Amino acid sequence: MKLLVDANVVLDAALARQPWVLDAARLIREIESGKVTAYIAGHTVTTVYYILRKHLGSGGAALGVSNMLRLFEVVPVEKHDFAQASLLALSDYEDAVQAVCALKAGADFIVTRNEKDFSGLSIPAWAPSRVLAIL
Repeated sequence: MKLLVDANVVLDAALARQPWVLDAARLIREIESGKVTAYIAGHTVTTVYYILRKHLGSGGAALGVSNMLRLFEVVPVEKHDFAQASLLALSDYEDAVQAVCALKAGADFIVTRNEKDFSGLSIPAWAPSRVLAIL
């Protein structure tokens, strides 16, 4: 199974954000075990670093990104991907870029807390708890 994991899920695990941390951490353990192949969009790396630095400082952010890069494959985001994202019928452009990256990776699911934000796509967007239920 291939998963494109949204930044919010990565941050839930890294920052132990309640009430989502338990499912996010369980998903990370499944990824670590090799049961699934997990991807993040290229722009997620910088977004996660920026937010982790605010909460954990530069050292904590660097460690978090290092761990993320160990676990996830990174889907590169190129000029035409941003153009394609603007054509999707999603209200949030960043979500549209995530969706394009999921398509590029051949993901089976987009894993996100914001399932409704991805409605109408050919790839289902599920919360971590829903994905965990089928693993």
